[in-house]
Amino acid sequence: MQSWHYADLVYMYTYIAVGIAFIAVALGLSRLVAPHHPSKVKNEPYECGEVITGQPWIQFNVRYYVFALLFLIFEVETVFLYPLAVAYKTLVKTMGISAFIEMGIFVVVLGLGLVYPWRKGILKWV
Repeated sequence: MQSWHYADLVYMYTYIAVGIAFIAVALGLSRLVAPHHPSKVKNEPYECGEVITGQPWIQFNVRYYVFALLFLIFEVETVFLYPLAVAYKTLVKTMGISAFIEMGIFVVVLGLGLVYPWRKGILKWV
C-alpha cells in the first residue's frame, strides 16, 4: 500500500510552479522597470574606481581560490552535520550504534579533508 497520495504530488508540483512563476515575474519586472542606458564607459570593467592598466590575463596565485573552495566545502558539510547532531538521539534509538559509527566516519573524513590542505600549506594566508 502506498503511503503517499496523488494530492501530495499536486501540492509539490504547484509549489514548484509557483516558485518558477515568482522568479520569472521578478526577473521580467526588473527587466521592464530597470533603467538601461548602456555607454562605452558603463560597459568597461570596474576595478575599484581605478583605470585599468595592462592585460587582464595575468598569472595569479591559485591558492586563494583553493582556500575559498575549501571554505565552501566545509560550510556545505557543516550544513549536513548540523541535522545529524540535532536528530542524534532519534537516530541512536532507531539505528543503534551504527548511527554513531556513521557520524564518526563522516567527522573523520572531514578531518582528513582539513589535514591534507593544512599539510600542503594551502591554509597559510601569507
